[in-house]
Amino acid sequence: MTANPASTTAPLDVPSGTPAAVATPGPGDPRLARLGLNQATVKRWSLRETVQGCLRAGIPAVGLWREPVAETGLAAAARLVRDSGLRVSSYCRGGFLTGADRAAAVDDNRRAIDEAAELGAACLVMVVGGLPGGSRDLAGARGRVTEALAELAPHAAERGVRLGLEPLHPMFCADRAVLSTLGQALDVAEALPAETVGVVVDAYHVWWDPQVTEQIRRAGPRIVSFQACDWVLPLPADALLGRGMVGDGHIDVRALRERVDAAGYAGDIEVEIFNADIWAADGDEVAATVARRHVQHVV
Repeated sequence: MTANPASTTAPLDVPSGTPAAVATPGPGDPRLARLGLNQATVKRWSLRETVQGCLRAGIPAVGLWREPVAETGLAAAARLVRDSGLRVSSYCRGGFLTGADRAAAVDDNRRAIDEAAELGAACLVMVVGGLPGGSRDLAGARGRVTEALAELAPHAAERGVRLGLEPLHPMFCADRAVLSTLGQALDVAEALPAETVGVVVDAYHVWWDPQVTEQIRRAGPRIVSFQACDWVLPLPADALLGRGMVGDGHIDVRALRERVDAAGYAGDIEVEIFNADIWAADGDEVAATVARRHVQHVV
């Protein structure tokens, strides 16, 4: 995979032999007790390599994606993670509920719920979907999300899986998520039981929101996942790949973490980064940098 020419963010904090700002914490370090590594951050690694890399780095939780799990096989993936002792901090992803064929979307999400249950995931992350092709009916698309979730919630409750609605930054409203703020996500979630439907607080997507502190407080026990990364400039041509290592950009991740903790969240802090330079870097170096930045900027 080639590096993203538009990115100026160094994927690691030790370029050209420069010493890291803090020593790399190792397995058993209590400061890493809540750290999770989302598979998207080490995209070139297989599921087995991701599990082994987490163990080497002392990262006790892993966020899984459906595609690598399918490549490994669901039963084999569940066994691999279970035998490793790692927690599954999240399963990505369900959602995309706004299209014309709601029945197909609901069926696919039921399968994702079953997979999350088999893996023992803390939540199934729901990226709800953007506007259907050619549509400008934003209210209608949000209505379809609400209707589909009402169908899915009983199955999620039966399988013991929490659905986490993830609001995405408004620049993704048209194509990925018609829920753009934590407040909007809570408006939808609160129509359903808190033990079944909650929200994901992703630093990249919510840091800009002037209501974020109030909405995190409102979310309280509905917070099912906290994801960390940074907002770096300039944004690349593909804005989806504009995430950086915590500490390289403009987000006060520690402040957000303190707010979600104050709201009652005690789960994993999962680092999820989409960045072509980071994907091209050595996976063990990426994991070590994630651990260093966690103790430097998050805990």
